[in-house]
Amino acid sequence: MDSDELLLSTEERMEKAVESLKEKFRGMRTGRANPGLIENVKVDYYGTQTPLRQISNISAPEADLLVVKAFDPSSLGAIEKAIQKSDVGIHPMNDGKVIRLQVPPLSQERRKQLAAKAKEVAEESRIAVRNVRRDANKSADQLEKDGDLSEDELKTLKDEIQTLVKTYEDKIDEALKTKTSELTVI
Repeated sequence: MDSDELLLSTEERMEKAVESLKEKFRGMRTGRANPGLIENVKVDYYGTQTPLRQISNISAPEADLLVVKAFDPSSLGAIEKAIQKSDVGIHPMNDGKVIRLQVPPLSQERRKQLAAKAKEVAEESRIAVRNVRRDANKSADQLEKDGDLSEDELKTLKDEIQTLVKTYEDKIDEALKTKTSELTVI
């Protein structure tokens, strides 16, 4: 592995950490109905734990309503049970054709709890990015030890890795800022 490959793999791993954060944020409840809130709920579909989005169509026809239309109507019961067991905190109403989820407004206290949770999730992503940096720096040191890099090239490479860390930490901060404002604005 040369320094360019190292930088590329480092950047890819950091990007995955940010994408994972955004995916977790999509599943966090705000005051509005959002299909991302339940799309990853696992449903026992013929013995297999399947994400809800793979076996149904989820829509938000109103700001406070989610509608789940199963591709296979016989799976509505399993979908209803899975939503009840999830930590979404919304009670599903099954009419035999679709499942409706009325999204209640969030209390101020709950908004603060969710904002704190968002901060925790963002910090986990920052830690993941820093772990990627640690691994990349170890690989860079190994490249120098093996004679593939000079001391100056090693310093330049580590500076580039640190620049990537800063870039991705800024992306995490921006995602957190956006999510926090979604959570706290009524």
